[in-house]
Amino acid sequence: MNQEAPIIVGLDIGTTKIAAIAGRKNEYGKLEILGFGKAPSFGVQHGMVLNIDQTIKAIRQALENCYASNPNLEINEVYVGIAGHHIKSLQTRGDIVRSDTDAEISQKDIDQLINDQYKTVIPASDQIIDVIPQQYIVDSLQNITYPIGMSGVKVGANFHIITGDKNAIRNINRSVEKSGLRIKDLVLQPLASAAAVMCDMDFEAGVAIVDIGGGTTDLAVFYEGVLKHTAVIPYGGENITNDIKNGLGVLKTQAEQMKVQFGYALADEAKNNAYITIPGLRGQSPKEISVKNLAHIIQARMSEILDFVVYHLKQIGMDNKMLNGGIILTGGGSQLKHLIQLTEYTTGVSARIGYPNEHLASGHTDELTKPMYATCVGLILKGYNDYENDKRALEENYVKINTSYFAKEKAARLTDDSEEWTEDEQPEETADARQHRKAAERNASLKGFLDRMKTKIIDMFTEEEDAKL
Repeated sequence: MNQEAPIIVGLDIGTTKIAAIAGRKNEYGKLEILGFGKAPSFGVQHGMVLNIDQTIKAIRQALENCYASNPNLEINEVYVGIAGHHIKSLQTRGDIVRSDTDAEISQKDIDQLINDQYKTVIPASDQIIDVIPQQYIVDSLQNITYPIGMSGVKVGANFHIITGDKNAIRNINRSVEKSGLRIKDLVLQPLASAAAVMCDMDFEAGVAIVDIGGGTTDLAVFYEGVLKHTAVIPYGGENITNDIKNGLGVLKTQAEQMKVQFGYALADEAKNNAYITIPGLRGQSPKEISVKNLAHIIQARMSEILDFVVYHLKQIGMDNKMLNGGIILTGGGSQLKHLIQLTEYTTGVSARIGYPNEHLASGHTDELTKPMYATCVGLILKGYNDYENDKRALEENYVKINTSYFAKEKAARLTDDSEEWTEDEQPEETADARQHRKAAERNASLKGFLDRMKTKIIDMFTEEEDAKL
């Protein structure tokens, strides 16, 4: 395992469960799971925290279970998923005019472009959660995916901005902070799930991620490597359970058990003569439930959810001909029997179940490959993406920082007719420059070691050939 890589923790605060997973990438780029814990969630409804005390208890219980799986873990900060019907999105366009047109476009220009979008006017009760660039424009060149290193005067981009209700976000922050943790970042749940279940080909082909959670169904649409649309549908597995409870006159726990064990998303696949016997209440006789009737209730609600998916796809012009990768179903609700057939029938698009094992290393428990943990695994991947981007930026800036600093000092010395510095006259290195230098020296040391090994191997084979001659 790569001991230099950080341990990153994803915290999924859901309507039915709260899960905490700790992971670290190994030397092959795969995610090693170091800790896992979950707990029932009682303070969250439709993705929103409505009871902070109960949510805090559930978070602490999930953390305790995570520590129990690995007592050596130390968890201080987490990446947290966010969902709920308060989530909204909008499309914007931003541009900047660069002052130094001779220099190439840098990450600093892109950061300025993105930061400017946080000034976008939105309702006073909302807050911007994320700004996601879609495609860049450099002068007259359009549809650019990576403008860094190019030359140009005007740099612009189309953005997908995700917003949420301020109070809902505050309640999540308070629940996590009062549990003794710090939020590293809030991530929209369908984007986290997409990272866990998608590969590069899916991004290019065009797919719709449908994450069926307990309180909401989250949608994210990708096409040609670009996030095209996000939406939160205010129905999920809890609604199906309540429909069964009310339609069949049973307890909620019984309704949940029947849904999981005997539920069908397609009523035509259920047997007509199959029945479920459940115990009666307070001495009443046992009740028999038709599996066919149960399936009709489930199909009615699932069809409604999928109708919303079709509506959103039509809104953005993503008809079935454009989604070559089809629909990827994930989340706990995706485990309903025959849901793939119902999805294909309703949407006219091919469908499959998305399992979060695309980026997992071997050796983890089978439970973690269930679709219900896609969000949590995706949160860890999001954290690693941030870490690797920051590390890359530090290493790229090291040369620029030191080159500029020492060049100025040397130029100043040469104006005093001094050809070069003496050892005592070397300028003092800054703390940032020292940190970047050490990182670069480690990389150079590794490269030097590999080069020496390569030379020795070549020499060894050369000596053997000479001996034969």
